[in-house]
Amino acid sequence: MTVPVLLLVDALPPLGGAPAGTPAPGVTTATTAPDDDARIRAVDPAAPHVTVLDLGVTRGDGIFESFGVVEGAVQALEPHLVRLARSATLLDLPALDLDVLRTAVLRSVELHEPLPELLCKLVVTRGVEGATDAHGRPAVTAWVYTDPGADFRRERTEGVDVVTLDRGYRHDVAQTSPWLLQGAKTLSYAVNKAVYREAARRGAQDVVLVSSDGFVLEGPTSTLVARYGDRVVTPATDQGILAGTTQAAAFAWFAAQGLTTAEVQLTVERLREADGLWLLSSGRQSVPIRSLDGTSVPVDDTTTAGLLTHLLGRRS
Repeated sequence: MTVPVLLLVDALPPLGGAPAGTPAPGVTTATTAPDDDARIRAVDPAAPHVTVLDLGVTRGDGIFESFGVVEGAVQALEPHLVRLARSATLLDLPALDLDVLRTAVLRSVELHEPLPELLCKLVVTRGVEGATDAHGRPAVTAWVYTDPGADFRRERTEGVDVVTLDRGYRHDVAQTSPWLLQGAKTLSYAVNKAVYREAARRGAQDVVLVSSDGFVLEGPTSTLVARYGDRVVTPATDQGILAGTTQAAAFAWFAAQGLTTAEVQLTVERLREADGLWLLSSGRQSVPIRSLDGTSVPVDDTTTAGLLTHLLGRRS
């Protein structure tokens, strides 16, 4: 039986040291400090480590990132760290030490039994309400957990049936009501799970969320990509949705095939006219949509296979 790897991490910058700045995608900001080993502890994944008073447990008050790992290589490591830092800012969390978090992610993969695919999850919570560390700073809780994840081979080739569901907010909610934290990757996933249960009740496996004023957004755990002839689009992130790290890699591949790519505002009506639809995420990589609200969607097997091969072939 494969044993998961769990690392507890001191995620705040060392006292007197400047927090690691947000790195540009694909750029490492600094080398790992020699004392990072003492700030990363491997622990028994089956033992309890988080108090029931932790705000990540009681209120879902925290953030996370999930990293796809293929043949031992962590995919899109720097873009994920960029997004984590942005989520921390949106939630008014303390500045995180991205260098030690980077090291913890890489170490968790090194410690895991080698497998073709793994999923690595980095979590940061606000900790226990009112708690501080030895230096008076808010005591956040952080850990990295790596295991094989689910088997998505069937979905990747056969596709999924999808329904559209109303998110309940306008497409401009991130501008009108930033306190709703749209666009942050938070631990508050009760709604996301309820969305999947509703999809199952409708005979579908996944969901595309739409705004209350009729614009396409994203999946509960994925980014949407649509093809119209020689043009490939994804919903614009200024609509309170996450910037997809896998979507960025997919756009690079589509561009290499001679297609144009763009972020757009996409209406539900226009979505139904697509020549092809995919859901992209770190774990599943790419999954074609074979039906939308009960209507068949064309599935280009050649494009689907080429895209998946490219995404699985990433080594950074």
